[in-house]
Amino acid sequence: MTDGPITTGDQRATPKLDTTIPQTARIWNYILGGKDNFAVDREVGEQIIESFPAFARDARLARAFLSRAVRYLAGEAGVRQFLDIGTGLPTANNTHEVAQSVAPDARIVYVDNDPLVLVHARALLTSSPEGVTDYVDADMRNPGQILQEAGKTLDFDKPVALMLMGILGHIESDEEAQGIITSLMAGLPSGSYFAMYDSSDTSEEVREAARIWNISANPKYHLRSLDRITAFFDGLELVEPGVVRTTEWRPDSDTPPEVVDQYCAIGRKP
Repeated sequence: MTDGPITTGDQRATPKLDTTIPQTARIWNYILGGKDNFAVDREVGEQIIESFPAFARDARLARAFLSRAVRYLAGEAGVRQFLDIGTGLPTANNTHEVAQSVAPDARIVYVDNDPLVLVHARALLTSSPEGVTDYVDADMRNPGQILQEAGKTLDFDKPVALMLMGILGHIESDEEAQGIITSLMAGLPSGSYFAMYDSSDTSEEVREAARIWNISANPKYHLRSLDRITAFFDGLELVEPGVVRTTEWRPDSDTPPEVVDQYCAIGRKP
């Protein structure tokens, strides 16, 4: 959490950073090859990669799924509004970049509460002339606040794509995670979409990587089975091909997809 509020526009406060505790967004940034991280983050990242050398590859493949999902939502599905919660630090192919490359008038609200992410909020607050990009400082455990703040930018009378990419694993309880999804989707109209992916407990290497992560990193990450991930889409209409590995969701080429311990899906609210 930050030590003070983040406001919109040029009045944003600058939160204090704790560089002594590894943070999820910064570790992920390091693994993806970014520079917005500290020694403690790099140390954990190296430990994870040492135990699971494919982790960096999987991180890039997860990012590729995000891009394909946004292209589908802004293109074939015709969505013009995106609520991306737990966005992390800016990298290549951010949600607003992908969405507005397809639909320049797309409106995107990012949500995060990591101090370093908030410092970089202005880097995300770019937009096509026709569209809008905004930022909300909030915790995903507070859906009411998220919807209230996002509603200043998004029109909840029109479909919205809710994105929870790689972050529900930070919620240990399935009941609490489902409650977050249900509360957020309840505030969105019929025709809205829910898109997510998370790592699964389907290999010893990933379980060991999660164990190392949880020794030092904050917040902790909890792996789930395919069945538990699938249950998050109860009541929604799954978009083909359903709940599959991130590499299997509408791949860009005919090359056989790589096997990863990550599952994803997109569901439509009836």
